[in-house]
Amino acid sequence: MIDAAETNALKANLRREASARRRQAHAAHPQAGLALMQHFKSSIAVPAGAIVSGFWPMGEEIDVKPLLGQLHASGHPIGLPVVVKKGEPLIFRQWHPGMALLAGGFGTEVPPPNAPEVQPQVLIVPLLAFDGEGYRLGYGGGFYDRTLDKLRTGRAANPLAVGVAYSAQHVARVPRGHFDQPLDWIVTEKAAHHFASVPAEVIANLYQVC
Repeated sequence: MIDAAETNALKANLRREASARRRQAHAAHPQAGLALMQHFKSSIAVPAGAIVSGFWPMGEEIDVKPLLGQLHASGHPIGLPVVVKKGEPLIFRQWHPGMALLAGGFGTEVPPPNAPEVQPQVLIVPLLAFDGEGYRLGYGGGFYDRTLDKLRTGRAANPLAVGVAYSAQHVARVPRGHFDQPLDWIVTEKAAHHFASVPAEVIANLYQVC
C-alpha cells in the first residue's frame, strides 16, 4: 500500500514529465482545439439546454474556446470555474462569448463577480495527464476533485466529467489517492473515449497506435 506522502511524490514527478509532454504537443498541434471540438460533438450527447462548465485555457492547455463557443451557440449555458478559497470546491459563473474576463488567481481568467452562478451538468476538465482508467493528474490544488465529489454526492443529477487533453498526455497510470475523482470521458485531438464502457487495456492499445 502506497501512503499519501509517496503518492504525492509520484504525482510531483509526473507533473514535471507531463508538463514537458504537453508543451511539445501544444507546439506540434496548433489546430488541436478544432479537432477536439469535432470529436466532442460527434461522441458526447449533451442534453438540450444542459449547463456546461469549461475553463479559459492558459499556457499550453488545449484550446477549448472553439468548443465553448459551439456549445453556447447550441443553446447551452456555459460556466467558467472560480476559486473561492483554498481547500474549497469551485463555483461556476456564467460566461458568454465576448465577455471581459478578470484575473482569478493561479493564472486563471474568470467572469466578473456579478455574473450569475450556475451548477453544471457537464464539466469540461483540464488536466496534465490521464490514464486508461479515467484518472487525471491535475495541478495539485484538488479543486476539481472536491468539486466533483460535491456534485456527485449532491441531490442534483450525477454530472458528466469530460477531461480534455492532447493524446500525448496519456500515461500508463496516474498515481491516485483516496479522494481522487475519475473522469467519465476523455477527449483529445485524435479521439473521444468513454471510460465506463471501454476496458483500460483497450484504451491503452488505442493510444499506442495513435
